[in-house]
Amino acid sequence: MQEGPRDATILITGWFSFPDGEATAGDVLALHRVEAVLRRASVAYDVAWSPGFRPGALHLDEVRAERYTRLVFVCGPLHGPQVERLHEQFSHCLRIAVGTSVIDPAGPAAAGFHRVLARDAPAARPTWDLAARAPTLPARPVVGVILTHGQHEYGPARRHDVVAKEVTGWLHGKDCAPLELDTRLDTHDWRLCATPAQLESVLVRLDLVVTDRLHGMVLALRAGTPALTVDPVEGGAKVTAQARACGWPALVPAERLGPRELDRWWDWCLASGRVSARQLREEFAEGAGKDGAQGLLEALRHPAR
Repeated sequence: MQEGPRDATILITGWFSFPDGEATAGDVLALHRVEAVLRRASVAYDVAWSPGFRPGALHLDEVRAERYTRLVFVCGPLHGPQVERLHEQFSHCLRIAVGTSVIDPAGPAAAGFHRVLARDAPAARPTWDLAARAPTLPARPVVGVILTHGQHEYGPARRHDVVAKEVTGWLHGKDCAPLELDTRLDTHDWRLCATPAQLESVLVRLDLVVTDRLHGMVLALRAGTPALTVDPVEGGAKVTAQARACGWPALVPAERLGPRELDRWWDWCLASGRVSARQLREEFAEGAGKDGAQGLLEALRHPAR
């Protein structure tokens, strides 16, 4: 159990506190706004978190309710048995809800609070959501993730599943905004791009792409976005060959895959990799290299016999 300072008599709760609740970005930003106000006023407080979201933090089932004299509930709707149970658990406390939605003012969840500073309620003028004025956060890298579990044509040399597990496990510990992408186009599934232009419009806005696909790398570089690339085939195959053809250095062979190697190229991509990727984009546009199309007309005129 982890609890705050001994002089903290205020416990902050919200939907992010319930064991079977969820922590949304809006809820947590609303909490940050409340915390900023309390800190400026030098008011001590504790925060109760869902054990599924923050296992090592203070949890409601570990709280000694008698320590607190005031309970603050932040954001979300005042509705349901979970909120109602807070009134029972902290019946001795002054209970205040802030930045919440009130659906039924007479219902036990809402009526159990001594004061409700609602963002919206029947017959009341709405106010800004707390998240709108939360402290500004530093930007994090936006990282596209393009992985494949297929390519069975490589037989026993395939390391695709191992690579995907290693890469996604490593990414889980990175402070970034991950965006799962697919190079597969689909005109019926709204979750997938329907044209190359749509996908390129996403890639050009990213800080980095992490991929084990040939086209994941090529399309990222075509957009001027650095690609941390892993070849998922033991001994190297088309991904390694294409990285060599493009002169792209941020390539990790399946045999050398590990956090240290991934970290090294992550740092390079986010530092100087952008310049190198943009240079390649210009080379692609100018036709500085060779591809198979250049020999196509000759092959059509003079097919091999």
